[in-house]
Amino acid sequence: MTSGDDATPTIKSALRVMLLVELLTEQPQGMTFPEIREALDVPKSSLHGLLRVMTSRGHLVFDPATRLYRLGVRYWEAGQAFMHGADLSRVAQPYLEAVRDALNETVQLSILDGLENVYIAKVEADQVLQLVSKVGSRLPAHTTGLGKVLLAYQDPAKLEELLTGVVLEKFTENTVADQPTLMEVLKEVRASGYATDDGEYTPGVFCVAVPVFGHDGQVTAAMSCSVPSIRIGASTKADMLQALNEQAQALSAALGYRE
Repeated sequence: MTSGDDATPTIKSALRVMLLVELLTEQPQGMTFPEIREALDVPKSSLHGLLRVMTSRGHLVFDPATRLYRLGVRYWEAGQAFMHGADLSRVAQPYLEAVRDALNETVQLSILDGLENVYIAKVEADQVLQLVSKVGSRLPAHTTGLGKVLLAYQDPAKLEELLTGVVLEKFTENTVADQPTLMEVLKEVRASGYATDDGEYTPGVFCVAVPVFGHDGQVTAAMSCSVPSIRIGASTKADMLQALNEQAQALSAALGYRE
């Protein structure tokens, strides 16, 4: 392993963190300071600082008795989150396809990360004109139907914590960008069981989203259907909502949710 001596200080520090994580992943029993220093070829003072910060943040655990450093709970949490997303997208696939087949429109599944909704699965329709998005992309949760569903079902205290001091960005004339109005919208979403997005992030796109519940009774994801506004007819919203609710309820049951 190398410490990247030709890199800028910031990049060098980031590289050292990654190399250290990779090293301790390969040595789950842990390593001592001298062993880590020898493996990474890092200056003593730099390594002391790196280990101190990562330990204080829960990324590493230090055992005073054995003098060993090991990966901390943060990496277990990250791994669990990754596996949750991967497993959820796999289980959800046939239910997303069922909505797509019923409506011939793009269907997506998303989870919440802070104040962003992250797309973890998507099935596309056979349409010339359709929403362009990709798995792994993120959007501000206050601007999307998916995001509003995920925010609406958060614990009120956690939601308040997430929004404290945050200035909501306005992307289109339809974006809800002030917190009092957003809170009222989220109350309506929770009461009705669904959210809409009418060009609030992307002009000309209409979206309906519904919650997906996990075995613990909490909302674990949201499922949506997005269509170009020019294809919205008198019954489009009702048709979207019916197809989404049917499959979101079936997916929730598959995840162990019981009403």
